Amino acid sequence: MIFDLESHTVEAIQEKDAWRLCDFMVSNSERFKRYFPKTLKQNLNPTLSKIFVDEKFRAFNDKKEFLFTLKEKEDRTIIGLVYLKKLDWNKKEGELAYCIGYQYERKGITTKTIRYISNWAFEKMGLKTLKIITHKSNLPSVAVAEKCGFHWQKTLQNEHTPPNEKPLDMELFEKYYEG
Repeated sequence: MIFDLESHTVEAIQEKDAWRLCDFMVSNSERFKRYFPKTLKQNLNPTLSKIFVDEKFRAFNDKKEFLFTLKEKEDRTIIGLVYLKKLDWNKKEGELAYCIGYQYERKGITTKTIRYISNWAFEKMGLKTLKIITHKSNLPSVAVAEKCGFHWQKTLQNEHTPPNEKPLDMELFEKYYEG
């Protein structure tokens, strides 16, 4: 599945993405270490990335978790990731998590991508509720949630523990299928 947007494409993770993913994660490691520590740790070298990509490719095909890559159209460089994770098929809900490279922030790319993936999750996957969990200080992430029609629900106490930090309270945003 591919979304073809103006400046980039959004694609399901592919087995051939390991090297590109490693480059993306390592070049943005300072940026991702707080909110994407597990993904970063699993992609610190090409061997780890290969294992990670193989696992995420299988999870995508098994509909256990969906990992999408955002790629530049010209050179196919990975510029961002979007997860649709913590799927509960009985409740028909899932959580979106996203990150983008520092060179691509504040260009509307993440917002466009989250809109497309949200519509896909509702229309094609039959989900009824999507969640975004972010820290209140992560203003770009909060802005993406709000621009995409997610509404603040509540503060989740001690929801996320970054490496070498105390647990953080996180903000829960939700969007419901209106079809």
